[in-house]
Amino acid sequence: MTVALPGAPPGEDKAVLNVEVCLRPDSAAELGAVRAAALQFITSLSSVRYAEGPLHPPPGQHPLLDAHVQSIRVVDLAPGRIPPGRLLLQWDVAWQVCVFALDSEGAADDDEGEDGTPAYREWVLPAAEFHGSWETLYYESEIKQRLLRYATSALLFSESRVNPQLISWNRVVLLHGPPGTGKTSLCQALAQKLTIRLGDKYPQGGVLVEVNAHSLFSKWFSESGKLVSRLFAKIQEVVDEPDTLVFVLIDEVESLTAARKGAVAGSEPADAIRAVNALLTRLDQLKAAPNVMVLTTSNITEAIDLAFVDRADIKAYIGNPNEQARYEILRGCIAELATAGIITDSHPLLSHPEAACLAEEPLAAAAGEAAAGEAAAYAAAEAAADGGSPGEAGAGGSCCMEEETESLQAQYLSRCLLEVARAADGFSGRTLRKLPFLAHASHDFPGGRCSCLQYVSALLAAVQAERADRATLSSGGHT
Repeated sequence: MTVALPGAPPGEDKAVLNVEVCLRPDSAAELGAVRAAALQFITSLSSVRYAEGPLHPPPGQHPLLDAHVQSIRVVDLAPGRIPPGRLLLQWDVAWQVCVFALDSEGAADDDEGEDGTPAYREWVLPAAEFHGSWETLYYESEIKQRLLRYATSALLFSESRVNPQLISWNRVVLLHGPPGTGKTSLCQALAQKLTIRLGDKYPQGGVLVEVNAHSLFSKWFSESGKLVSRLFAKIQEVVDEPDTLVFVLIDEVESLTAARKGAVAGSEPADAIRAVNALLTRLDQLKAAPNVMVLTTSNITEAIDLAFVDRADIKAYIGNPNEQARYEILRGCIAELATAGIITDSHPLLSHPEAACLAEEPLAAAAGEAAAGEAAAYAAAEAAADGGSPGEAGAGGSCCMEEETESLQAQYLSRCLLEVARAADGFSGRTLRKLPFLAHASHDFPGGRCSCLQYVSALLAAVQAERADRATLSSGGHT
């Protein structure tokens, strides 16, 4: 829902700010009433920063929001158009407000797959399990914005009944790349995000059906076709609900190719190739329904069946995170540990562009130890923060000194973290998200808690240990 204030200067482009309003788990409020209250709050602001983050209604002024809303956040800023942090007046802004409630039931498994392996898992969206996952995914290119634009256009074309004989689109996405780069997580987060964005058009919410491609091929003759039929019969039941947005996620889609090639080579029963063909045919039939989208992933780009590649509208490569993505992933992990109280001193670390400007050259340090001058500066900053009276400078001077101290510490820690991110070059997103735990587990911190500087040093040691372990594995255990 887009809202522009009356009286805005005509003909001017407005900055679109997407606002997501998440209800409390126990709320039974009507979504329209909450949306109206949220709009009343945000349009009462005289100005707003062009930045992602929470908006906090003044306590007591919006009773409905106080009672029923868990969070209000500005999300998904369009990159490049407006400088981040710029102050915008109300007539500069077009608001898009989405209100949603999270489903906490978790995934439902089908138990009719081969050898008891579930043929699929099903989530009701928006799901609590995926809440916030979109914001924690970092990639080198603007792949998230590209996928959002594509999916929105594809569903709009279907809803508008554009003639598919003249303009062809399949609503099929293929994400490929090395393991551990977040392809499956991105598909799940995309389904969640679209369900929230399109809540007005699909009031029943969304359903995500994650297909286990391996389970569709039975060792018993003719069983594979039955498994495919049962799977798509279930999917069709959901698709037949026009107010529900349906996502079909097929992970490791290259296994379809393996089954087809194996059948041709004689190592797999001919039934397998019939099952693959049946699956592709049923996917084609889903095009007739305007409320369904197929999301697929592959770890082995070269092994993807060309018959399937032709069906994909978008074929996006998801590689290992670059330096900026690695830095932001680790920065987010440190913020989480500070929130949890494991890191005892909270410093707002700089963004990657700011940290990179501070450190054009690597730190002259090893294992997290700083160069002498910087270490002394940090120690002086900590001493100033810990003790001391305002002295002759007075309260105003003390305030300025504290701000300068905080800035110095944040700059130094950000520069240290940047070196950790650079040292982790080539690591996958999955590995990067394990490092914060491994860094903590490999050090005997008193009471399990540590300062931010101690933790960043432990992170660098964890990166070095991970590299050493990989080198040992690559050499077959010989040194």
